[in-house]
Amino acid sequence: MIKKRLGLLFSILTILFLVSACSSSNGNSSDSSNKTDNQKTEVTLTDAKGKVVIPANPKRIIAPYLEDSLVALGVKPAAQWSIGNTVLDYLQPQLKGVPKIGWDMPLEQVINNNPDLIIFSSATAIQKGQYEEYKKIAPTYVYKDEMNADWRKQLTQMGEILSKQDKAKEALASYDKKAADAKSKIQSSIGDQSAAIIWVNAGKFYLMEHNRFSANVLYSDLGIKQPDFVKNLGDAAVQWDPIALEKLPEIKADHIFLISKKGDAGLDLLSNSSIWNGLDAVKNGHVYEMNDPSFWTINGLIASEKTIDAVEKALVK
Repeated sequence: MIKKRLGLLFSILTILFLVSACSSSNGNSSDSSNKTDNQKTEVTLTDAKGKVVIPANPKRIIAPYLEDSLVALGVKPAAQWSIGNTVLDYLQPQLKGVPKIGWDMPLEQVINNNPDLIIFSSATAIQKGQYEEYKKIAPTYVYKDEMNADWRKQLTQMGEILSKQDKAKEALASYDKKAADAKSKIQSSIGDQSAAIIWVNAGKFYLMEHNRFSANVLYSDLGIKQPDFVKNLGDAAVQWDPIALEKLPEIKADHIFLISKKGDAGLDLLSNSSIWNGLDAVKNGHVYEMNDPSFWTINGLIASEKTIDAVEKALVK
């Protein structure tokens, strides 16, 4: 009888052991499956061309003229936008050693840089109708115009593309704090005095509307007063017409940020002009020459941060 009971007990323990082992095996299988699900290899998004499947964690990205958003997210591209030897100067500390690629993205150059993801700022940025050719090289994402026009939306979307949404949110929150701190200091320094941005390029003068490039930082993020002349310009259009030297007195800005590269013919024209030298901002020493136009004439988080630093340094004494 004792032997029978021991045999029965042994059988029960054996069954319980087997059930437990199977359960443990199934649990590990479930964990493994969940882990696989969480490590997706592809992401499906909707861009200007429709549905696009891109790698979830791309390593070699080419995104011409979108490098600001990449760098803001801690990503170094496989190649950087250029026109000849011209690159985005303000990003060179982060892009040192990154090879250049022509602004029109020649197919041979793209192939040689071996991208696993190509990103275009808009459909119109794709030259010669070669969208299908780029797709054959690597998955290709094309920004919608409304997403690219606003650098905040551009950065947020880049976070979506690269699975770095949290990083994008952190970067935007940090920027907002920086802008708010600078705004407070600037308003304490100059009160309701106005400012304008004039870009000198190839001997011509361009006055920035309130929402063009760095002017958006000046007037929206930093709350600096617009001169009435700038207000009357309205929103920035795609076409950008120069302003005549004779019109400069009508701006009536208390402060002027003069954006140019050293040696531009327009600077000599201004310095020798009685019209320019007669402006109140000039006579009061409120003209600030900025010799790196690269971050003043582009939209982007890093460009905007550098604009804030330059404006604060000039106006807060």
